[in-house]
Amino acid sequence: MDEIWAGALAGLRLVVTLDPALVDITLRSLQVTLTAVVIASAIGLPLGAWLAIRRFRYRRLVIATLNALMGLPPVVVGLVVYLLLSRAGPFGVLGLLFTPTAMIIAQVIIITPLIASIAHQAIRELWADYHDLLISLSTSRRQRIATLIWDGRRALLTASLAGFGRAIGEVGAIMIVGGNIDNATRVLTTAIALETGKGDFALALGLGFVLIGLALAVNIAIHMVSRTESDGRW
Repeated sequence: MDEIWAGALAGLRLVVTLDPALVDITLRSLQVTLTAVVIASAIGLPLGAWLAIRRFRYRRLVIATLNALMGLPPVVVGLVVYLLLSRAGPFGVLGLLFTPTAMIIAQVIIITPLIASIAHQAIRELWADYHDLLISLSTSRRQRIATLIWDGRRALLTASLAGFGRAIGEVGAIMIVGGNIDNATRVLTTAIALETGKGDFALALGLGFVLIGLALAVNIAIHMVSRTESDGRW
């Protein structure tokens, strides 16, 4: 219990004093995670909508596979991305290994199935309500997807937030492809793992509290914006 209080005090001290190392790590965490969420949402939301309205052979198999990929082991993703970006890999010439870009790539692969699967469930219900109307208006498939995404944007925001929640707490994959390099690829989760390994549990807990506070702050901010929009004050 003493270590928890010490961790809380350590985290509070770091935040109040705006510790330069903490600020650097926090900003990098946000940069990597938010970039990954934006890219994954740009892929996953249209994919989920497309699967909701498109009928084709093996569609159920594709959806089942997508749902199964929600539980994709992050360390496996990290290993595959590492092999692809290493010097012996096909993309080694790009020199992306042990950079924030490699971390973003790994996170996109991890959270895209999650966002797409949640989006598919939300859009499928909307499609049942909008089906006859959109068909009668002779809309194209692209117009149907755009309409469903716009009208279901609040539900789809939940899908993106779920992706953010998983990405911000990810450590296995980004440790492998990022290397946890100080002032380069170190983020909150890898810093916590490092301090725990060093036996500095108070600082590790402090960083953990900062990570939880950051995740809560982003979620609350987005929900407030969403609520403002729904109330017509945006």
